[in-house]
Amino acid sequence: MELAWPLVAGALLLLPLSFLLLHHHHAKNRGKATSRSLPPGPAVVPVLGNLLWVRNHGIDILRAMRHLHARHGPVLALRMGSRLEIIVSDRRLAHAALVESGAALADRPGFASRDLLGLNAATISTSSYGPLWRLFRRNFVAEIANPARLRLFAPARAAVLAELLDKLRHRKEEDDGTIVETFQYAMFRLLVAMCFGERLDERAVRDIAAAQRDLLLYSSTKLRVFAFLPAVTTRLFRGRLQAMLAKRRRLKDMYMPLIDARRERKKLGSSAVPDQPQHEPAAAAAAATTLPHAYVDALLDIRLNGDEGGRSLTDDEMIALCSEFLNGGTDTTATVLQWTMAELVKNPGIQDKLHEEIKDTMASTGSDHISEEDVHRMPYLKAVVLEGLRRHPPGHLVLPHAPAEDMELGGYVIPKGTMVNFMVADMGMDEQVWERPREFAPERFLAGGDGEGVDITGTREISMMPFGAGRRICPGLNVATLHLEYFVANLVRAFEWREQEGKEVDVEGEKAEFTVVMANPLRARLVARDDA
Repeated sequence: MELAWPLVAGALLLLPLSFLLLHHHHAKNRGKATSRSLPPGPAVVPVLGNLLWVRNHGIDILRAMRHLHARHGPVLALRMGSRLEIIVSDRRLAHAALVESGAALADRPGFASRDLLGLNAATISTSSYGPLWRLFRRNFVAEIANPARLRLFAPARAAVLAELLDKLRHRKEEDDGTIVETFQYAMFRLLVAMCFGERLDERAVRDIAAAQRDLLLYSSTKLRVFAFLPAVTTRLFRGRLQAMLAKRRRLKDMYMPLIDARRERKKLGSSAVPDQPQHEPAAAAAAATTLPHAYVDALLDIRLNGDEGGRSLTDDEMIALCSEFLNGGTDTTATVLQWTMAELVKNPGIQDKLHEEIKDTMASTGSDHISEEDVHRMPYLKAVVLEGLRRHPPGHLVLPHAPAEDMELGGYVIPKGTMVNFMVADMGMDEQVWERPREFAPERFLAGGDGEGVDITGTREISMMPFGAGRRICPGLNVATLHLEYFVANLVRAFEWREQEGKEVDVEGEKAEFTVVMANPLRARLVARDDA
């Protein structure tokens, strides 16, 4: 965590006042019932909070949290600046909080810095629990995640798969990192098509990806300082705000022509191609790259009710929702795909068993490829994907929750508006649920295994929660699992994935980026299958 000297100096100046305020607070509350106490946690430095955030970053923060849980228990209190955050590591308490308590913990915490930074456009993930969130979520589920709608994107998935396989065939084995980069590009390309309804050329897709990633990276590194005394830091670091606004304008300049093209298409009718008769080559090419349905179409139809007077979404609101769509499904899916393929390289017996299921499925259907319908008839494929999600969830924490009112959890009080988070990866490694949890064993999800009939939504109980649980569970769960099953099956059908000589695949080392990725990116020797 970067702490510039002006911020530290300001904090030191405020220390005497903070100690006085703390002393007054303790004197005022002395004698109150201990049953209403906050969860335990490490020592707090006034203004700065826990030094955890200063001393650690990335994966080290997650490791430090695990050590603190071992010392203080399953419910842990931390402070970042003046902000309280509660971290829960126990799966039963997670179920009590997220599922049994229902709407009590379905809100999102407010961030004073969001208003100061101009980041207040509502999305599915950031909206407060209420009518606007329900509208956005219902729209996404009905127009994207619904199986009938998902089938409309089959041509885009097939095109992306063909391009991905071609890139893998022509990659040079000694090029480090090319596999994960190729996975990320493929997932982003697919989501761009689903979002904007156009299969753009590679240069355009990479330009959007670069702008999106640049903004994300800047936001997650340079803007952290605004968590500390935002009223002060927004003045001290005004240049960072201006840089962020410039990056957002760059992204808007890329998005708006695509959104406006879809808006014009809706005006003319879904089958029309402006100013081009259908028999001309240019019109045919346009029709071939234009999808019949897109996320933007659904956003254009949204009307905000109540106090909003039934208005349409503004351009900035649409851009925020499109960014959320692209961010939410790219790195997460590409990360699990890399981890899963790495485990198949590491465990050739599992890969062989999966390949046999693929061959049997193709023989039974008489098809020469694995379709999206085929993956629904492949139980071992589903088990491989579930084991990848259990063993290597892309996020080791969920997006933070917040109680609408004071609530009790595990015998401690959680004040209204407090950030509450959950140790996702730890729940999927609980030895009370899973036998040999560090082992990659898809068979556990088949008949007789410890994961047979597992409820990935966490509704009945939480034994793994890669998509979260409760009211705010990820609405893209069905989209992500379809993409993982489809691409894993076709990657194994096309190639035998082997270790490179002298370069062992490391499935233990982790590194925190936007997701938790392999510390040593996947290297593999890809051998084309004779039957592919």
